[in-house]
Amino acid sequence: MSSVSVSTTKFIVYACPTGQFNSLLEDYFRQSLKLYGENTAHKYMPHCTLTGFFTADIDSIPIYIQALDLAYTEAKNENLPLDITVKQLTFNENWHGLELQGENLKQLIVDFSGVEKAIAYREKLRLKDWLHLSLAYNFAPQHNKKLEHLARDTIDIEVKNDWELRFYQKNPDWSWNCLKSWQL
Repeated sequence: MSSVSVSTTKFIVYACPTGQFNSLLEDYFRQSLKLYGENTAHKYMPHCTLTGFFTADIDSIPIYIQALDLAYTEAKNENLPLDITVKQLTFNENWHGLELQGENLKQLIVDFSGVEKAIAYREKLRLKDWLHLSLAYNFAPQHNKKLEHLARDTIDIEVKNDWELRFYQKNPDWSWNCLKSWQL
C-alpha cells in the first residue's frame, strides 16, 4: 500500500522554450537519441527548472495556478521583463547544457512561493537559483565529445528565444500534463 494518498500528485514549475529556439532543441534531442541512445535529459521536454518537484493535493491545483497567475500579473504590471537570456553552451564531463539568466523570473518564483502561507502543503517549495537547460547527462563517457559537437552544430544560441512559464503535473508513468502556461 502506498503512503502517498491517491488525491496527491507531483507538480513542478518550468520555463519552456517555444518557437524556433525550441525547434532547434527538439532537433538536437531527436538526433542525439538516434545517434547515441537515451540519456536522462531525454525523459523531459526542453525546460529550465524553476522549482523542484513538490507533492500536493490535487484539490490545491487552482490555488497554485492562482498564485502563479498573481505573481506573473504583478511582474507584468511592474513592467519587469521576464525574458531569459542564453549565456552560453557548457560542456562538462557529465553534463551538457545551456546556462541561462533571468533575474526577474527568479523573483517571480520567489513571489509565487508565498503560496505556502496560503495552503497546507506537504513539502516546502524548493526554488532553483542556477537557471539552465540540460541537453545531456548520465550519458556514456565515449559519447561526450560527439554530443558536444552535435550540440554546437545544431543549436544556435543567438537565435531569438521565446519562453513560456508552465505549471506541470508529473504522472507516475513519466507523462506530463501542462495545467497552465504564461508567455514570458
